[in-house]
Order: sequence, then structure tokens, then C-alpha cells
Amino acid sequence: MSETAHCCDVAIVGGGMVGASLALALQDTPLKVMLIEAVEPQSAAQPSFDDRTTALGNGARRILQTLGVWPQIAAGAGAIRSIHVSDAGHFGFARLQASEHQLQAFGYTVSNRHIGAVLWRALRERERVELASPARVLEVQLAADAAQLKIADSFGAQRLVRAALVVAADGAQSLVKQAAGIASSDNDYEQVAVVANIRTDRAARGIAYERFAESGPMALLPLGEGSYTIVWTLSPDRAAAVQECSPAQFCEQLQRAFGWRAGRILEVGRRSAYRLALVRALEHTGERVALIGNAAQALHPIAAQGFNLGLRDAAVLAELIAPASDPGAPPVLAQFAARRAADRRGMIAFTDNLVKLFGDRRLAAVTARNLGLLLFDVSAPAKRALARLSFGFGGALPRLSRGLPL
Repeated sequence: MSETAHCCDVAIVGGGMVGASLALALQDTPLKVMLIEAVEPQSAAQPSFDDRTTALGNGARRILQTLGVWPQIAAGAGAIRSIHVSDAGHFGFARLQASEHQLQAFGYTVSNRHIGAVLWRALRERERVELASPARVLEVQLAADAAQLKIADSFGAQRLVRAALVVAADGAQSLVKQAAGIASSDNDYEQVAVVANIRTDRAARGIAYERFAESGPMALLPLGEGSYTIVWTLSPDRAAAVQECSPAQFCEQLQRAFGWRAGRILEVGRRSAYRLALVRALEHTGERVALIGNAAQALHPIAAQGFNLGLRDAAVLAELIAPASDPGAPPVLAQFAARRAADRRGMIAFTDNLVKLFGDRRLAAVTARNLGLLLFDVSAPAKRALARLSFGFGGALPRLSRGLPL
């Protein structure tokens, strides 16, 4: 391996949805950017672009519009025009209609595979970001003046990369985060999300359901072709059992747990399971390092806000480093941490409290929760606040969220 390092301004480690979005945001800036991803985006083994779906809020839609990729993403999206929330076996429920808030939709459900394909196609077509994929990061060395990465391609050939800033977009178990000495807290919810696409005898018609059952929260999100994706939260033992049962048995158990609001469940596709935990980085920057997306915070999917929050991380970071002569300088990173603090703190607390609120099956808690749902159902201000959830919990909106270039 040559000791001469390849130099760039920003090295983004992790080419999932958040990392690729940041790379797109930086493509028209003077910065020299490298995106490093270990698994080819189109590979079936790519964990970021699997069969799971993501709910994109209107805040995320605006960012993706500004990046010029929303029309391609929208082509594979299902619009969420109505949301129905209920507590199984109890009287509480709430309904939200996008039209009541002068919105075309509350959000859009899109497969991760489709989002990944669109983002990487745009990066390859525009050819303004250096794409190192497949390439693994073997070593990260951080110093006051620059960071140095040792990376290896799929043939084992190694090279050095020297960058003013390394962005950790490589997930909750981020190698970059570890190299920076940034600790994380890990709150295991002792739950597993079983995810699958299902078809019912009634077209989805843009209705999303959030149902809080004895076994855990369940979400049915509409897909573009009129079917649904199900996110069924279960205990680890129960999740293993429903994974192993036949498709017909799975549909029967899901029908029993969810009810009949979406019609008779006829078919289920391939099932996947994911452990649920709240993973929070105790710091969001380090020496020559910034954390975004799941490297900074990995959330429970109960509010479907994980990617929306990570995309705002990327939008704010891009806005701050685009004009910077030194994108990894301490004042730039300090400003990034400060700009993101309120939003991160608010969304983490909101999501974590929802899990705890609807996981409490004590009679007093159930009664209070159901009364709260009924009050929410008649409260226009509360519904307006929820409709704006994907724009964040505080601070100025990033330029990309406002349709403005960096």
C-alpha cells in the first residue's frame, strides 16, 4: 500500500439513506467529497436497502425535492392521507385527515430498496462525488488537523484517505463513532419488529393504522399498489414463533391481533425481524468527526421518525460545512451539535415516551391513555402539532427543508 494518502474535504462513511442524502446535498458545493460504503447498493446483502419501508414525512419530502430526487422516489411511494390510531380492546381512538390540515398527505411510504436505488442512481449519474464502494474502513485515526482512514476494496487492495471531516453515517454500531471514543447508551426495549408486506381484500386507499395491542404496537402503512406493509412489535419469543409459522397461520394470528379495520388479510410476503432498542450517542461530534442518522440515534419505529430525523441531521450538517474553509474545524462542529440538540432531544423523548405510554397495560394507565386519545381526536391544535412532526422539534429549519440551495 502506498503511504501517499488520497485527500478530500469530507469522507462520509456509510452509504445508506442518510449518508447518500448528505453526499447528494454536498455535490454542488466546492467541497471534495468521498462516500465510502462496504456493500454494493444493489446487492441483496445491502442491509440499508432491504425490504423494509420508510415513512417519509413532508419535511423529508421537501429536502428530497430540493435535492432533485423526489419525483423518482414518489413514483414508488404510497401516500398517507388518513391516520387511524386505536387501542385494541378499549374505547380510545383518534383519526387524522390530511385534507383538514391543507395537506395532500401526512407522508409517504416507500421501500428502502427503492429509496436507495434512486439516491445512488443520482450520485452515479451526476458524477460529482467520489464513490468508494464496495470498500471497508479498516482503521480510523483522528488528529487535530485532519482524519486519516485506511480502506480496502473488495479485492483487498488498501489505500489511505485523508479528510478534514469524517462523517459517521455507518449505523448504531458505528466504527467511526468508536474510533472517536464517543460512548452510546443502549436501551433494549426487549421487543422485536416483524416486518412484512400484506394484501387484504380491501385496497389501502391511503389509510395508515396505528394499533396498540396487548402484544405490542402494530402499524399498517399503505403502499403504492394498494397493499400494506405491517410492522408488528412483539416479544422476542412471540416474534420467533410468528416467523416460523406458515403464511396462512401468520395471517390468522395477525388478523386476530389487529382486527378487521383493513379488511380480511389474504396474503403475506417475506417476513423479516429486527431487534428494537434506543441507541443514543452521548456526544454528536468528536475530533474531526460528526455523527448523523443511526450513528447518532437509533429510534423505536413506533412514530416512524428515524429516517426523518437523520435526514435533518444531514441537511443541517451540509448547510454548515458547505461554505466552510475547514469543514471539520471545532467551531463548525460545535455549531452543528448545537443546531441539532433540541430536535434530537425532543424526538427521542417523544418516541421513547410513546413506547412506554402504550406499553403500560395497568388499568389506570389504559383508562388515562384512552381518554387522552379521545381528547386528541377532538383537539385541532394537537392534530396540527402532530401533522408538523416531520419538520422537527426545534430550531431553524435547514435551508434544504425550505426549498433553498445550500
